[in-house]
Amino acid sequence: METFLSARHITKQYAHHTALSDVSIEVPRGKIFGLLGPNGAGKTTLIRIINRITAPDCGEILFDGRPFTANDVAQIGYLPEERGLYKKMKVGEQAIYLAQLKGLSAKEARSRLIEWFNRFEIMPWWDKKLEELSKGMQQKVQFIITVLHEPPLLIFDEPFSGFDPVNAELLKQEILRLRDKGHTVIFSTHNMSSVEEVCDEIALINQSKVVLSGNVHDVKRQFRTDRFELTCTEKLPDWSDIYSIAEHKEIADTHHYILNKKAPATNSEFIAHLAQQTEVRAFCEQMPSMHDIFLKVVNAK
Repeated sequence: METFLSARHITKQYAHHTALSDVSIEVPRGKIFGLLGPNGAGKTTLIRIINRITAPDCGEILFDGRPFTANDVAQIGYLPEERGLYKKMKVGEQAIYLAQLKGLSAKEARSRLIEWFNRFEIMPWWDKKLEELSKGMQQKVQFIITVLHEPPLLIFDEPFSGFDPVNAELLKQEILRLRDKGHTVIFSTHNMSSVEEVCDEIALINQSKVVLSGNVHDVKRQFRTDRFELTCTEKLPDWSDIYSIAEHKEIADTHHYILNKKAPATNSEFIAHLAQQTEVRAFCEQMPSMHDIFLKVVNAK
């Protein structure tokens, strides 16, 4: 995969607190990159450095294969966790104003905004003051302003914060659509519930350092536990040199098991062994969730 943005050996110190310590990440072009970690891990500090809001003590940012410059900031759409719009201004008026700051003409801004406002079902609020909108509607407006100028790099810091499930799903689908159009996305969160549905690659920062990174599917395989779910017709023997029984429930005429596979049996050998003893109705591996991996890695540090 082609790298679009690199952070190399970034260190940032505030007084007696180290926010980032020798942090390096590689963000692939046209992918959604999850920047994960608990509160206070250093995620927002790294994002502020990428946006040139603050400077690192050492290290460098490469943008599209070259050193990042002040002019490159115009190619970033940034949705900060701390939302910030003018509460007394009318929604449409300030959206056009902010779009013009990003380089759009008033005519083009209005055209794009109408399309987005209709898609997010907030067109009736165009002439309302921002303070008249609910928190969720305000966040929709800020999301639209962030992506309106179609920058190649989009950075979302806790984008689902404060959204109900319906609007969180709407936003998730829009982020996926932007990726499919070729945008590169950095998605910062400490909430793991949406990571598996949205992110292609991840880096987990904990206590100012990158402690885990890679493709989401590869990371999940790295932490696999060789635990399987089995539904079958006959009760299994209590002991086997292929498996151990972690859980067993009998429901109606079927048996439901959680089995731990014993090394060094392959999965093929495992299921063949089971098929000799019972009729297999369902069989699948219990892959760890990103939530489980997050807790395991963070608590181990």
